Amino acid sequence: MGRSPISPPPHTASSSLTARRRAEELARACSGDHVIDLLVIGGGITGVGIALDGATRGLRTVLIEAEDLAFGTSRWSSKLIHGGLRYLASGDIAVAHECAVERGRLLRFIAPHMVRSMPMLLPLLPGVTRQKAFQMGLGIVAGDLLRRAAHTAGRDLPPPRWLRSAAVLELAPGLPAEDVRGGLVFHDGQVTDDARLVVAVARTAAAHGASVLTRVRATSIGADGVSIVDERTGNSSVIAARAVVNATGVWANKLAPEIALRPSRGTHVVLDRRALPGLRTNLTLPFPGEHNRYLLLLPQLDGHLYLGLTDEAAESVDDVPVPRKHEIDELVGALGDLLGHRVAAAHVLGAYTGLRPLLAGSESSATSDLSRSHAVVRGRHRTINVVGGKLTTYRRMAQDGVDAAIEHAGLDAGPCLTARLPLVGAAPYGRLAVLGESALRIGRYGLEATMVAEMEHNDPALAEPIAPGVPVTHAELRFAVRHEGALTAGDLLDRRFRVGLVAADRSAALAAAEAAIADEH
Repeated sequence: MGRSPISPPPHTASSSLTARRRAEELARACSGDHVIDLLVIGGGITGVGIALDGATRGLRTVLIEAEDLAFGTSRWSSKLIHGGLRYLASGDIAVAHECAVERGRLLRFIAPHMVRSMPMLLPLLPGVTRQKAFQMGLGIVAGDLLRRAAHTAGRDLPPPRWLRSAAVLELAPGLPAEDVRGGLVFHDGQVTDDARLVVAVARTAAAHGASVLTRVRATSIGADGVSIVDERTGNSSVIAARAVVNATGVWANKLAPEIALRPSRGTHVVLDRRALPGLRTNLTLPFPGEHNRYLLLLPQLDGHLYLGLTDEAAESVDDVPVPRKHEIDELVGALGDLLGHRVAAAHVLGAYTGLRPLLAGSESSATSDLSRSHAVVRGRHRTINVVGGKLTTYRRMAQDGVDAAIEHAGLDAGPCLTARLPLVGAAPYGRLAVLGESALRIGRYGLEATMVAEMEHNDPALAEPIAPGVPVTHAELRFAVRHEGALTAGDLLDRRFRVGLVAADRSAALAAAEAAIADEH
């Protein structure tokens, strides 16, 4: 695997995010004792990416987030690092190429511990006509040309190939054998967990000197700075900065009313692996009775399956959107139709819904037709608004946002260094493989898996799972409090680990999470 020819700037601080560090750095940011170059509002993937970009360019950078890291859209994705195939199909070649380039960077340099290649299988079922299969094949071949144009090697993302029926059923033995006529397999990127990717970027930014401050709410942006409230104490203050970047996603127009967004809802269902036993690949399945719409069935390292995806206009912007019964029924029913039998109710473990911050188009446009490109918009008081975009292209969004902030505010800064800058825990595949840890633990921690293992070795009680059937240990909870900025039990169960996606598991693990917070604080 290739290495970056660019030497990253030396770390100037610890990567650990703690309650004590937060309190000290918040007090300093509000004191006015030193000039803040860049104030970032929003702790999703875009915001933490901007904080990392700014800090590595030598800017004094502070990030504030009203809730927790990855509290909003950034924890509700399909966990895919897309190469842009969907956008290529709609003719948006520029966005497709950008996705392919950023996917390659994540796979090879930035987060090879968290982002891996995964096969995507399109089985030829009755809903896939020969014409549709041919069209899909052409699109996938074009997507592979994008991979090559992005200089992503075949060893990192193998080229697509056609499979006979027997090979399809070997990868997905739960499909109805009599209906399978073969299939097409291609590869895309998949992240172990989107919320943990956000945390890793935030910690890397902290290691380069950025202040990452959660539970700090921005209430307004004015000429004198950003008015804030410390949600832990209720204290109000003002943070002054030479430049401000609003990266609050679907909430952007609360601080910048001139921003026009048209959010959409995307719902996934969490299934037990027994719903399709033996599945060894992601599945792309034709949605029964609909043209050019597909179901995704995505195996996770924790043993669950994610089934998605709905795409409809969001009538309201809620802090934690709730899946609707008809969305869940639609997805589960469609999968049952394809499998030829109903999905057992016991296999439906939970569901989640995310809001996508789409840029507004015409009123007649469906949300699925709106652009996934991002926009960088100048606002008042030296503010830059970064809106739209996707998980895959967060780094490019951050680069464009910091470029605009530097120009808008006349900041003195170095060039962007994030294109090949490894995140905390990152290492080449070969080095990670010799650690002897599970794929799930490597995907969570990378090289830092040894730190968790050492905690468990020193205290065997910490190696026990926090609840029956939950693949999280007590040591992992404590590591999250000591190093990953977790301040509450909800931070642990709902974002550092996705235990909260299954209500019964969350209830069983709540006492352990509360104990970890109490013990470590």
